[in-house]
Amino acid sequence: MTKHKKDGNSAIASAARRSVLKAGASVAGALALGFPAIVRSQTNKIKIGHLTPLTGFLGALGAYAQLGIRMAEAEINAAGGVMGRQIEVMSEDSVDPATASTKAQRMLERDGAVVLMGEINSASAKTIMQVAARNKRLFMSTGARSDVLRGKDCNRYTFHVDIPVTVMVNAEGQALLRDGMVKGKRIYSLTADYIFGHDLAKAADNFFAANGGTKIGDELVATDVTDFSPYLLKIRQANPNLVATNLAGNQVTTFVKQYAEFGLPYQIAGFNLNTADAWAAGEGNLSGLWPAVWHHEIDTPEVKAFVAKFRKQHNQPPENHAWVEYVSLKMMAQAMNDTKSTDTEKLIAYFEKQTPFDILKTRKGYFRSWDHQLIQQAYTFTVKPKGQAKDKWDILQFGPAVPAANQPLEILNPTKAQNTCVM
Repeated sequence: MTKHKKDGNSAIASAARRSVLKAGASVAGALALGFPAIVRSQTNKIKIGHLTPLTGFLGALGAYAQLGIRMAEAEINAAGGVMGRQIEVMSEDSVDPATASTKAQRMLERDGAVVLMGEINSASAKTIMQVAARNKRLFMSTGARSDVLRGKDCNRYTFHVDIPVTVMVNAEGQALLRDGMVKGKRIYSLTADYIFGHDLAKAADNFFAANGGTKIGDELVATDVTDFSPYLLKIRQANPNLVATNLAGNQVTTFVKQYAEFGLPYQIAGFNLNTADAWAAGEGNLSGLWPAVWHHEIDTPEVKAFVAKFRKQHNQPPENHAWVEYVSLKMMAQAMNDTKSTDTEKLIAYFEKQTPFDILKTRKGYFRSWDHQLIQQAYTFTVKPKGQAKDKWDILQFGPAVPAANQPLEILNPTKAQNTCVM
């Protein structure tokens, strides 16, 4: 199972790298051969600066992100582009917050990007947001989930697509309350030691306190930790009713596999788990209850078509970061086409009027005007009993969308009174 996980992630990462190299080679070849028409075509393209982690603890997710945005780019260009012009996604590894900031500035200043998109790491997203505000250019943050980015650190040049940590906690929380896993329970937490983990832990602590849970332990875990045995021994000694994880990226995969190896009997629930990390854990290792922003089994014709096309190209279903990048570029293209412009102020006004977007869910999403958060449905999932999965991507059992069809979409999100965002 471990070998399959490694091979699968390597294949996705290799495909993402090949797409970047192929795009660069095409431009270099045209210049070397001196084709003036091709060169003019290249300079007439609408350039999108895209940053996502391709290395480190979020690298596997970034590889899916590249595949999703490349798929959207190809479809948009095949359909005539944006305002009759082809788009060019310039995608690079964001590496870390400082590098992400430097690359974002270079993409705007030297490479001709009209907007910035991407990022999964909340700390890197924060530095890109600062570049966008300084240059008065739009940044569509696709995968960063920290509340603070759309709270006290918000700015009018940034729009947030993925669900924030408060929504993940509230979506998961409904299921935990339903199953009697909070009130009167003793809870031990593990938290990723960076901005996202801290934000997630804060939201989770507030939820448990408000609903009668008692936290008996909380460990901060560095993002490069690979051996969880010291933490697992502390959990065993504490004897909790529930283990709640606020981990991120491949931390979650590593933790749940080692948790299974230790054979601990305590119920587990996490407030963050991407489907790629769930798949990587493998059948028999993952357990518990988890939130999701999207999944490939949503029953609509549009989702089925997207999943079928992705499967045909990559021999597996799309992960949620492939989805979020795909719909994000489609939303950006729609905004440019409808406004007939790449002008920052016109694009901001278009998004702020709460334009509805098809985001491959059963209900359309829209950006709130005052915090620029995409308001949308969320999901929860558990794990199928061993032996029921059809393949290694079929191990998850997804629950219904929340909010329910008869509830307002904003019900899971912080209200204006609860949010410190001031544009």
